[in-house]
Amino acid sequence: MAWSAYNLGTTGYNQAVAIGKVLKDHYDTNLRVLPGKNDVSRLLPLQRGRVQFSANGAATYFAQEGVFQFAEKQWGPMPLRIVMASNGETNQALGVAADMGIATYSDLRGKRVPFVRGAPALNVTTEAYLACGGLTWDDVERVDFPGYSAMWTGIVNDQVDAAYGTTVSGPTRKLEASPRGIFWPPAPHDDAECWARMAKIVPFFQPHMATRGAAISIANPHEGATYPYPILITLAKTDPDLVYDLAKVIDIHYDEYKSADPGSIGWAMDRQVFRWVVPFHGGAVRYFKSIGVWDDATQAHNDRLIGRQDVLAKAWRVHKASYPGKEGFADAWGKARVQALDANGFDPVWR
Repeated sequence: MAWSAYNLGTTGYNQAVAIGKVLKDHYDTNLRVLPGKNDVSRLLPLQRGRVQFSANGAATYFAQEGVFQFAEKQWGPMPLRIVMASNGETNQALGVAADMGIATYSDLRGKRVPFVRGAPALNVTTEAYLACGGLTWDDVERVDFPGYSAMWTGIVNDQVDAAYGTTVSGPTRKLEASPRGIFWPPAPHDDAECWARMAKIVPFFQPHMATRGAAISIANPHEGATYPYPILITLAKTDPDLVYDLAKVIDIHYDEYKSADPGSIGWAMDRQVFRWVVPFHGGAVRYFKSIGVWDDATQAHNDRLIGRQDVLAKAWRVHKASYPGKEGFADAWGKARVQALDANGFDPVWR
């Protein structure tokens, strides 16, 4: 079996390797984990059949929607499905170098903020936190990097002043241990304007109080936002029996890998968020039903998400057939996407 995942040393990669050990120990199945430095390099192997699954992040939603890099002609909206996801005691946040004296996201005005090429999941979520502080990319000095790890190395090396990631990710610990140190500005849950601005940019953030991470603990929690990470995804066409079996393995062997990484506790069945923004695979749903954790309301929610993907797929086919060239293709698709979703009662989010 093969999965794609984030770079070596990240919490997503570490959790994939831990689950791989279970597969080897109990089922004589070798899991090859392909590290990808950005969203495209993680999803391209899935699209082309080089891997069956991807331990991915927020780019799962962007790929489903066919936006940002996935609006190009070689991509389009992908029929992605979730197997299971990790929902731990961490946040997904924009951390800053502690030596800068930055206390709020508004303090990032004029500071150096990274932009990772080919990684809309990192860049748009960074943009959302800037919006929490009333800022845009025009208010900061943008510094480009080729990948996630390079971005975090950049903040350690004083090339930038902030970086986005999971609060328990390995690179955040390196910054914490460096002379610069790390601090996570809050996204206060009672700041309605901050959250309204973020919601216009990313619809998948949920308020959460993190108790795990670099410079974060039960005694020193972080008031911010989160979403499932990593999200184990596959294509809709993947064999339902394979997905059923994988979901079962992740569930019944949880105690064997839950301590492998600080974020691994998020795979527990009672932490699964079944009503998110991307649908679950039918094979996984069959397993969830067999253990009594899936109800009719959740099924209705899942069916509506699949309906949204069907609308996007149809609109993509029509647009691609009627737009032979590449010049202006993505912009024209953006308009066609909005029109199709509006016409079928779905919120396009990005207009």
